[in-house]
Amino acid sequence: MKYILSKLAILAFVVYLFSSCDLVDNGGDDKSADSFLTGYEQVNTFIPLTINLALDQIPGDYPELDYIKGKVQHGVLVYKITYNTSFEGQLKSASGLVCIPTGEGSFPLMSYQNGTNTLNSNAPSVNPDYELYLLLEAVASTGFVVVIPDYLGFGESSDMFHPYLDKESSNKSVLDMLRAAQELAENHIDTELSGDLYIAGYSQGGWATLQLQKEIENRYSGEFNLKASACGAGPYDLNYVNEYITAQTIYPMPYYLGYMFNSYLNLGNITTPVNEVFKEPYASKILSLYDGSKSSGEINAELTTNVSDLLTNDYITNFKTDEKYTSVINSLEANSITAWETTTPTLLIHGLADNYVPSKVSTDIHQEFLSLGIDLQQVTWLGLPETDHIGGIVPSGLASVSWFLELEEETNPSE
Repeated sequence: MKYILSKLAILAFVVYLFSSCDLVDNGGDDKSADSFLTGYEQVNTFIPLTINLALDQIPGDYPELDYIKGKVQHGVLVYKITYNTSFEGQLKSASGLVCIPTGEGSFPLMSYQNGTNTLNSNAPSVNPDYELYLLLEAVASTGFVVVIPDYLGFGESSDMFHPYLDKESSNKSVLDMLRAAQELAENHIDTELSGDLYIAGYSQGGWATLQLQKEIENRYSGEFNLKASACGAGPYDLNYVNEYITAQTIYPMPYYLGYMFNSYLNLGNITTPVNEVFKEPYASKILSLYDGSKSSGEINAELTTNVSDLLTNDYITNFKTDEKYTSVINSLEANSITAWETTTPTLLIHGLADNYVPSKVSTDIHQEFLSLGIDLQQVTWLGLPETDHIGGIVPSGLASVSWFLELEEETNPSE
């Protein structure tokens, strides 16, 4: 994994060699037509040659890669955008990246929801040259307008806490970014959109993608023509994830659990005192560790991987039955995802050796879909053998993109 990412970093260097290649004129700024977009700034430029050079550096362990490289044909302009959304009824300014293919074509949108991040300096719009974001930016060369939201709490909205794994704010901020991306393409960059939408994500992003899919199908199917959804290693059942963690002796990513509690405490959803769940000295840290200045590794170092040292014995033993933990259980349940009679082709991907987010959350929801009578071809399960959480990032992304390209080819065989 580290080897792959270090090779992808070559793309960041090559960008500068070709940064003088201005492939399109930004033109006038008629903001009167915009309801969501409030600003945009070009931050990267690629030509197909630079993208192919970078992709060639990835070892050939992934059969999907050659197929994706064969679809590289457009230059790419990468923009940081700011846009209006809302949070708890208040107007908020948010941000993210929009990657526009250049040249002729009618392009679908692809929204990628990234995984758990605690550093504002590593938000997509703040650090567009981060290796994984570069890979996503390069995907636009295959003919997608790629949208990468920062999420609330990062980038333009870094003055607030990140509402981690909060369904309502996640859906709202991503939907509004898609609307802003459409305005950028149509009102400012003169890019033709096909009207189709593909969505994907990994870890937190897998959860956010499945939440978004359900929201679009239930409420916004008339606005967005959702063609497919690929969800990687998401914590879809948060109560099960909580049970899984409390049943472990050692849990290697305690910052996940702290992040959830920090979020739901700030939202006012959890009313249980922190020290009823976390032991000291950790209880006193939960509301101060997630300020956007610390990496996951730094936060883990402030906590402990020993579950019985991190959590109170009472919480570990009685969180399911004691009324004082009701707000905790209700918060986890409210932000979990249950299967529904989806009409969207869906791919569920998970590493079978994942000990951060157990693959059972994916196999369970897959079985839930099947129990509703959903066809196996409609909701597909892809288990990645001997793959842990970190190791699943790249293969999940490549599988998602290659699948989307195949679906596009089926829809538009002449392109």
